[in-house]
Amino acid sequence: MLYQDLLPYKDDLDAPMVSLLRKQVDSLFDDFDPGFWTRNAELSVRTNLSETDKEVCITAELPGLSEEDVDVSVVGNRITIKGEKKSETDERKDEEGRQYHRIERMSGAFQRKVALPFDIPTDAVKADVKNGILTVTVAKPAEVVENTKKIKITRSE
Repeated sequence: MLYQDLLPYKDDLDAPMVSLLRKQVDSLFDDFDPGFWTRNAELSVRTNLSETDKEVCITAELPGLSEEDVDVSVVGNRITIKGEKKSETDERKDEEGRQYHRIERMSGAFQRKVALPFDIPTDAVKADVKNGILTVTVAKPAEVVENTKKIKITRSE
């Protein structure tokens, strides 16, 4: 079930202010796992997001996957990480005599979108996978780095 299915009223969604609000709400909910809404055992990607003055770094746990199993793409200010983890029964379906008694390891397709506060040039993105951890590094554009100002915090008494 999608969160849009939970909306009580869908008329007049083409009005400019409603459309803008809808895009912002959609963007907010894109950052949640699919399992957040469905409460079932879907495959999801756990990520960490960090930054320095010059770059943003997204790390994602993808145990058992290689670079061929994962796709990283950029559109505007969004990075999408998607792929598919095959089940052991699919990987070994032709193996003679193997009978499964329990299957607990999760499998299936996954997708995770991360929105950044600036448009992402594709040449500023690097992706690397090592030991089941995908690291996507995005260099911040020069104008973002230059316009960042540190604010001194004082204590009032």
